[in-house]
Amino acid sequence: MKVDLFDFDLRPELIALRPAPGRDAARMLAVQNRKIEDRDVLDLPDYLQAGDVLVFNDTRVIPARLTGRRRQVKIEVTLHMNEGQGRWRAFARPARKLKPDDVIVFSESLEATVCGRGDGGEVTLQFNCQGEILHMALEETGVMPLPPYIASQRPVDEQDLTDYQTIYGVKEGAVAAPTAGLHFTSRLLEKLSAKGVIFTHVTLHVGAGTFLPVKVDDTSDHKMHSEWGEIGAEAAATINLAHDCGKRVIAIGTTSLRLLETAVDEGGTIHPFAGTTDIFITPGYKFRSADMLMTNFHLPKSTLFMLVSAFAGYDTMKAAYAHAIEQEYRFYSYGDSSLLFREDQL
Repeated sequence: MKVDLFDFDLRPELIALRPAPGRDAARMLAVQNRKIEDRDVLDLPDYLQAGDVLVFNDTRVIPARLTGRRRQVKIEVTLHMNEGQGRWRAFARPARKLKPDDVIVFSESLEATVCGRGDGGEVTLQFNCQGEILHMALEETGVMPLPPYIASQRPVDEQDLTDYQTIYGVKEGAVAAPTAGLHFTSRLLEKLSAKGVIFTHVTLHVGAGTFLPVKVDDTSDHKMHSEWGEIGAEAAATINLAHDCGKRVIAIGTTSLRLLETAVDEGGTIHPFAGTTDIFITPGYKFRSADMLMTNFHLPKSTLFMLVSAFAGYDTMKAAYAHAIEQEYRFYSYGDSSLLFREDQL
């Protein structure tokens, strides 16, 4: 498909630079049976039934943006995939200034050697420490990797350390937040639990590649960056049992949905999974894992807008986004939410 089909005009003032006061106070656009309803995130329980399963991504964002020097040249680095033993893939600026064996110094105690270069400004870095020591060094030296459309408008501050994490994130490793989950509060989780909704967790360490623009003209020419994920046996069993009992599975965020679709078989059974995924979903794709998707509003011509168009229907999502823009919903990571029903179940 032509990438231009997924373009739309968005006024800059609709890009949220801060979350709504109170995470669950955001608006929520419900898209069901090709009908659009203006609701609030706190209304989510109205759409669910006892036994339905919410699938949350429990990754936690690390301070993955670093500034260092290769001799006299300032180098900005955003980590995006942990390869273990202190080795990370990263996006660097200016990458053209780097070559193998160059050393980037970030602080007195933290430096990294360039092991190789890839496409699109990607480099592989070997840090001079690993494990908990590297984690502590990143905490001291790195900053929260806010998306470019926010970071270009204001500096990262202390409030982002809280705002850009879900309240249930426990597994360190993401360099971008699973933003649909930012809307959940203890109050909302209690309301859902009281209704009999079941919670389960998977892990997808979201990479910085999620913000990369699609630079090709046709979706068939685009290559996704890999991300590491895991679905445990208990989570897989919970999801499979829900479907076996005629209940619905709701993916909280495109990250959860992409991981589920990576681990589902042709018959709709979710299998335990641990590894990398580079799944790229566009209209025409047949979903097997989830019945509903809760997600924020995404960038024009992005892989995530392509995914939601595949899930709820291309024409439906074009109309939904036009409505959201007209009604001045807040867009992107700190913005409002949408609740989408799968097109082939309408």
